[in-house]
Amino acid sequence: MTRIQYQECIDACMKCMDACNYSYVSSLKEYDLAALRESIRLDRECADICSFAIQAMTRQSPFVVEILRLCAEICERCADASSRHEHIHCQNCIDACRSAAMACRLTSGAVEVYA
Repeated sequence: MTRIQYQECIDACMKCMDACNYSYVSSLKEYDLAALRESIRLDRECADICSFAIQAMTRQSPFVVEILRLCAEICERCADASSRHEHIHCQNCIDACRSAAMACRLTSGAVEVYA
């Protein structure tokens, strides 16, 4: 695949990375950090793997399929952790994570597209 063929997934990962970074910083400002601990940790993991996935796609890494599948799994876990909270930044993170997970699965071939 070329960078152009990866573009939709790159865009979804970029949005997810931004949403997770924003949620991470916003969560650190919340009063009850203990309740957000798992979500904060996964926000960082998710932002990092999305960044790595973007890099893998742009340089056409031979491991891009495996990286995208891992990215999809981490995005889903981050969305699940964020869904336990009602903060706006958590809700925005859920949407971005689920979109990135689907884009990664489609791009890696983990999901079949039926016409």
